[in-house]
Formats: sequence, structure tokens, C-alpha cells
Amino acid sequence: MNKTERLIIGNKSFESRLMLGTGKYSDLALAQRSIFQSEASIITVAIRRLQRKNKNLHSNLLEGLEWDSLWLLPNTAGCTNAEEAIRIASLGREISKKIGQVDNNFVKLEVISDSMNLLPDGLGTLKAAEYLVKKGFTVLPYIQADPILAKQLEEIGCATIMPLGSPIGSGQGLQNIENIKIIISNSKIPVIIDAGIGTASDAVKAMELGAEAILVNSAIAQSKNPELMALAMNLGVKTGRQAYLAGRMQKIKMARHSSPLIGLSL
Repeated sequence: MNKTERLIIGNKSFESRLMLGTGKYSDLALAQRSIFQSEASIITVAIRRLQRKNKNLHSNLLEGLEWDSLWLLPNTAGCTNAEEAIRIASLGREISKKIGQVDNNFVKLEVISDSMNLLPDGLGTLKAAEYLVKKGFTVLPYIQADPILAKQLEEIGCATIMPLGSPIGSGQGLQNIENIKIIISNSKIPVIIDAGIGTASDAVKAMELGAEAILVNSAIAQSKNPELMALAMNLGVKTGRQAYLAGRMQKIKMARHSSPLIGLSL
């Protein structure tokens, strides 16, 4: 891959433009195999889930993944207000240090006060992001597809913008295309589509729009064959990115010959 085609977030560069979540897998071994097939560089982990220390996938997650080749993206999932998200972000930074990533200040910022629809709280996200940026965090905020909020977050120093394609875990695909287009057009930082991706064709579409990356969890973990879906997402992200860089042909209303007409008359 051309070095200039690497994903740049803050002062770090990554080969893959597919980011993976770690929830909803039936066991650690399946998560490991799916991550391998995805070739993802960035893996996000819910810090609150790690804190529970229950005897399932997440109790062994930090020990079970190869953090020499993967980059941890701690996330504040489950936080309902800015203050709670700030506290969890700080814990996430300490966990990054414990796995040897001493320069890892990344945080996927989620503030969700709506327990029914699980839509991100824009005001709480902006408040927490402003504080965390000042404290040296590389902030990746998860938001609704709101172009105004996206620009405000960019202006206070966030490293990316992560608008949802559709409600988290819904698998509905890209339901906010026009707003996402505006966000991408206005943004000087990477736009990463997060939430709602259901299958590989959604990944292709997101990348064709000009998104720099996508983050996927449920679409892989809850598919009938997570390893195969992880591979499909991997290829979908690569295909969509190359199509975006190539530039699609102009749409026209009428048919046009693709072969020359010379020599058809006798």
C-alpha cells in the first residue's frame, strides 16, 4: 500500500481502514479469528465492559489479542453524561499503557443518554470532547449525522468525526447519506462511519462516499459466519476506497455507445 494511502489519525498512521468492535462475539477464539480475517489495525474495546471482569470474552480480551500489531481504541460506551465519559476515558488511557502502548491517547468518545434509541448526546459529547482535547487525548467522537456538530467538534481539535450510518446495532445500512455527504465535504479531518453497517455492500458505499474508514461490530459478530463476514468487510472497505479514488463515471440520462460505430455500414 502506498504510504500516502494509509489512514492518518492524529499523529498515527494505520494500514487498514476497517476498524473493529469487540462486543457480541460468542467467544474469544471467534473474535480472534474474525479480527485476523478483517486485517483491521484498530480494535475498540468498551472500558466499562472490561471493568465488570465477568467470565466471558472481555475478561480475557486484553490478554488474548496481539497488541504489538493492533492499536487499542478505548471507548466510553455506556456513559450517559460528559463527566462519566471523561472518567472512563482516563481509565482507558491507563489500560493502554498497561498493554505497552504508552503513547496511546486515543479515545472513542460515546455519550448516550437515550437508553431507548441509543442515539448519541450531541451536547454532552461536545462538552466531554472539549475537556479531553485539552488534556491531550486524541478524540474520536461518535455522533449523529449532524454537519453543524461535526464542524464544532473539528474546530475544538477532535482527530476524527464518527457519524452513525443508522442506529447502533440495527444493521440498517446508510440511512443518513445526504448529511454524511455534507460532513465529508466540510471536514478537514477523517470521517469514519460508525454504527448501522449491516453487510459488505454498506462498507463499499460508505467508502465510495469518501469516508476515510468504517467501524464495524454487530454486522460481523452477529452474522452467521463472522470470520467470512470479516473477510467480506475487509474486501468491501478496500474496494470502496479504490472506487472513490478512481472516481466514478458521470451519470447521463440516455444510453451511449461503448463501441465505435465506424465500419458498420456496407
